[in-house]
Amino acid sequence: MFSVVAILFILNPDPLCAADTNRFEKSILKFEKQDQLTSPPKNAILFVGSSSIGAWKVKKFFPKLPVLNRGFGGSQISDVLHYFDRVVVPYKPETIVFYSGDNDISGGKTTATVIGDVKKFVSLVHEKLPAARVLIIPPKPSISRWKLWPAMQQVGLAEQKLAESDDLVTYIDIAPAMLGADGKPRAELLKDDGLHMTDKGYVIWSDMVRPLLERKDAE
Repeated sequence: MFSVVAILFILNPDPLCAADTNRFEKSILKFEKQDQLTSPPKNAILFVGSSSIGAWKVKKFFPKLPVLNRGFGGSQISDVLHYFDRVVVPYKPETIVFYSGDNDISGGKTTATVIGDVKKFVSLVHEKLPAARVLIIPPKPSISRWKLWPAMQQVGLAEQKLAESDDLVTYIDIAPAMLGADGKPRAELLKDDGLHMTDKGYVIWSDMVRPLLERKDAE
């Protein structure tokens, strides 16, 4: 006799099954409560994605820009898609800085699935926020997930090709700056878990992203 879990897997073989689609509801409710207490900036620069976004102290690194962080740790692209109408659309951002896919590959999703979800995200932005730019940061190299780096590179390459064919999408290649002379992740850019970034890592990301944000702000 099949168990409930087995039946769910047959109906939806993706590692993130239907039963988990609301697993970040508390995080989203927290964002919505914050919006009630403090109105988000107009024409926001929205940072959205997984923990690499969530831990980014965007107000510290971009003090003169209308930045808003809505990253939630542990999330995959499918989670951002699921909450898109609550975590992206309400802010009517002019620019979206997007990072996700790292957890997807680690969670067992194929590169084809991850790339497909990235394309769905961009399509939703174009549909619901047609004037918004999307700045894509590809999955980063890390010590703890180094064995998965080839698959993550495939995702990054597909994101780069997507950006080359879309005037509203920009690809930000952070990998070269995060790798040392030996071609492996620079330990000083990562915390002790070998996955999440230190402030030194965010300095690199911020220095790469800032010119793109300031250029738009000056227009």
